[in-house]
Amino acid sequence: MSAAGEFIDAALQYEGDGYRAADVAERLGDGLRSYGSSVGAVRGTVRDALRKFRGLEHDELAALASELWAVPVFERRLAAIVLLQSSVPVLRHTDLTRIEGFVRAGRVPELADPLATDVIGPLLERLDGTARTKAETVLDRWMQDEPWLRRAALLAPIRELGAGGGDVDRATRRLAVALDGLQRPAPIAVVEPAAERLRSVL
Repeated sequence: MSAAGEFIDAALQYEGDGYRAADVAERLGDGLRSYGSSVGAVRGTVRDALRKFRGLEHDELAALASELWAVPVFERRLAAIVLLQSSVPVLRHTDLTRIEGFVRAGRVPELADPLATDVIGPLLERLDGTARTKAETVLDRWMQDEPWLRRAALLAPIRELGAGGGDVDRATRRLAVALDGLQRPAPIAVVEPAAERLRSVL
């Protein structure tokens, strides 16, 4: 494990609470363990790590996010999301490949939704030209894939659309694909809430 990864993991365990850990693990299920650290502690730990290990560049930040995500502990994976959120200014459209893996493995709203709204969405907003087109094409592909990827593709543009920006036509097409999918056998509980949130801003 990298020095930064060890620092974050140790801090999260130190901030943990056994009762909270049991509650989180039971509530989220899906094989996720928990240290019982609060969301505030997770955010503070990532902030402290970025101060302690100044100068981390794109590849190092991406590797650290993957390192944190690799262990199925809720707070580690949340820390990976917070790290990516803090790193949006240096992320590239090619990072969607790594993030896609996180979405596939996330499988709970507490992880999948922040990835969509706090990482993927802001990443799309800062891209333009060919990079933006390629990124949007990736999300269009997600709409034909498994439910959690469809959910992420629907949620990603919500903030930009809510602020009066974004590609309304593309978002409308994705919503139509989602609604059509809900008419056929599909995990409605995963996709429908995201479709409703997107519809509310269009």
